[in-house]
Amino acid sequence: MDIGNVLLLHDNARTHTSIRTKEKIASFGWTALPNPSYLPGLAPSDYYRFGPMKQGVRGKRHENDEEVTGALNYLVRTVSELETNIVSVERIKEYSETPTEAAWENPYNRPGLTWPDQGEIEFRDYQTRYRPGLELVLKGVTCYINSGEKVGIVGRTGAGKSSLTVALFRLIEAASGSILIDGIPIANLGLHDLRSRLTILPQDPVIFSGTLRMNLDPFNEFTDEEIWRALEHAHLKDFVVGLPGTINYECGEGGQNLSVGQRQLLCLARTLVRHTRVLVLDEATAAVDLETDELIQRTIRTQFSGCTVLAIAHRLNTILDYDKILVMDKGRVAEFGSPEELLAHTGSIFYSMAKDAGLV
Repeated sequence: MDIGNVLLLHDNARTHTSIRTKEKIASFGWTALPNPSYLPGLAPSDYYRFGPMKQGVRGKRHENDEEVTGALNYLVRTVSELETNIVSVERIKEYSETPTEAAWENPYNRPGLTWPDQGEIEFRDYQTRYRPGLELVLKGVTCYINSGEKVGIVGRTGAGKSSLTVALFRLIEAASGSILIDGIPIANLGLHDLRSRLTILPQDPVIFSGTLRMNLDPFNEFTDEEIWRALEHAHLKDFVVGLPGTINYECGEGGQNLSVGQRQLLCLARTLVRHTRVLVLDEATAAVDLETDELIQRTIRTQFSGCTVLAIAHRLNTILDYDKILVMDKGRVAEFGSPEELLAHTGSIFYSMAKDAGLV
């Protein structure tokens, strides 16, 4: 059995045992309350409270105590089970009130088959928040990214870097303003049409239980030749050739039979297979070693040379040769320009970050 499932079963059993133990303690309390004779040391109190009693009267009294105790025990169990199970009702209520996403497809506004064929991205006074009532996480973001530009996105923790990528895929909707890709407002598109035309390489690699080929091409849209070409460009071909079954090798749940670096390179191969015009890197190399980082950066520069790349950078040295740097601060665009321009101003935020990283 998978170790993850064993741990889940262990947690479930521990919680169940805790609940039943509390029920027994509560039941004992209700048992002792109406019938002091259940507690050693309190049984003689019957004599002092009621005086001498005939055997029949005493027996009848204990019989009544048992009936009351049974009723109270049942009450305690019922209340305890109600408190436990009411959580399910609360969850159902919460899920039933969760706002649904926008339409998967919009038949009245379908982009062309090759969209986006340029990869131009424009933010127009864009603002968004994660839930109604919360503060804005992006505030009046305005910038224009040309076709084929490589843009590094940097900023301190909580500056709004990841919120930009979340907004681009419409995982959260705009509070105001708009995002356009090749001149088309993404808010007018169906979610499938939008998300299937963009590619993201996240920090935590996502590997499904199944074959390597299925992980690279889940909808069986590409040939084996294209799969092998992607593996070669991702520096995984030699590794896969040595596996039993090669591209039909079975990956464990979450890629547990692969190293972290191999998982990320496999995700890189997946992006190479799809090869869309817009690629988003969300701290894609933060969890890998320097050698794997270098392999990923080299592949991005050679295989995505004509694509628009937005890279949230974990290591500033990986984006110093990019076309533009977008510096976020408290949900706003603080600086936007070439690395040379920003580093020329010693008072800029980017210069300060580069200095802290020992790059200037």
